[in-house]
Amino acid sequence: MSLKDRITDDMKSAMRAKEADRLSTIRMLLAAIKQKEVDERITVDDAQAVALVDKLIKQRKDSVAAYQQAGRADLADKESAEITVLQAYLPQRLSADEVAAEVRAIVAELGASGPGDMGKVMGAAKAKLAGKAEMSTVSAAVKQALAQ
Repeated sequence: MSLKDRITDDMKSAMRAKEADRLSTIRMLLAAIKQKEVDERITVDDAQAVALVDKLIKQRKDSVAAYQQAGRADLADKESAEITVLQAYLPQRLSADEVAAEVRAIVAELGASGPGDMGKVMGAAKAKLAGKAEMSTVSAAVKQALAQ
């Protein structure tokens, strides 16, 4: 079963269970998937769906920070609940140590030596670790590996 099919099935079960908050989050995710399909005239595969979920989670995290800074705990809680629902569609994430090990392997494979090679290493890391790790964690690991 593809991720898109699983999301659709979850939407149906949320409708049956009358879980309004969960249903609205899943509908928002499906709308983002359909929008990408229409805009780019493609059928979204699992990797692209995971990338969309990552993007939506990042947007929600930014919103939570903004709402907390503005003293709007009610809106921050709503965004946090959406993050929880969206995270169910992400594959198992790598730990920080696993990310660092993968990055060291990529650096060794590319023969990167210093901070000037960060773009090259990030490109390879993004391709290899997309969906498996948060890119901010990968970026920090790349910086650390190239500083040594």
